[in-house]
Amino acid sequence: MILLHAPLRILSAFNAAVLAVGRQLAWVCLGIMVVVILAQIFFRYVIGDALAWSEELARFFMLWMTGLIAPSAYRWGGFVAIDMLPQALPARAAAILNLALLAVALTVLVVAVRLGWADVTGFGGRFATASLWVPAHLEFGWVEGPWLLFERTLVVDFIPEPTKIAKKYMMASLLVSMVLMTLVNVELILRSLIRLLDPATGVVAVPEPAVASAGAD
Repeated sequence: MILLHAPLRILSAFNAAVLAVGRQLAWVCLGIMVVVILAQIFFRYVIGDALAWSEELARFFMLWMTGLIAPSAYRWGGFVAIDMLPQALPARAAAILNLALLAVALTVLVVAVRLGWADVTGFGGRFATASLWVPAHLEFGWVEGPWLLFERTLVVDFIPEPTKIAKKYMMASLLVSMVLMTLVNVELILRSLIRLLDPATGVVAVPEPAVASAGAD
């Protein structure tokens, strides 16, 4: 069981740190989204001149808010679940069922990561958004030719010209979310394996969110 406890501690600490940052960024995205929506309401119904970019910008931050907060909800067991069957089964059978479901979820998440990567790096990600502009941007490319041990060299160019934001930056919210949820899923599988193979030793449960703990008290 030591072979499982060591990677679990490392992965758990990594997930806790990364997801904590993700939650703070999610709150920032939520705040910006609310401000943009309120600005759109003001300009449309008070001034009578609707903003052309507000809906797309609000959607951009909504996607990132969801993508950043979903892994924490998954880790805390915050998703909707039907748990009547596990509760009706003996503890060991329930643990085996939970492990099987996590394995299925891992398969789905791996496919989702591949789809997210295809969206970000594929043809669709090259299109630009309709109304979101930035004053400057970076362009990435590869230059053929040996450099140290590499056959190609990554080149980054700073272009000080206004340009529309590429849709790949919006699609990246799915990719980031699925990668983080995959890491969470692996952590949950390790916890389930320890509970199943060595129930006497036990494993520290995932810390509950502060709001839920306060409500429980």
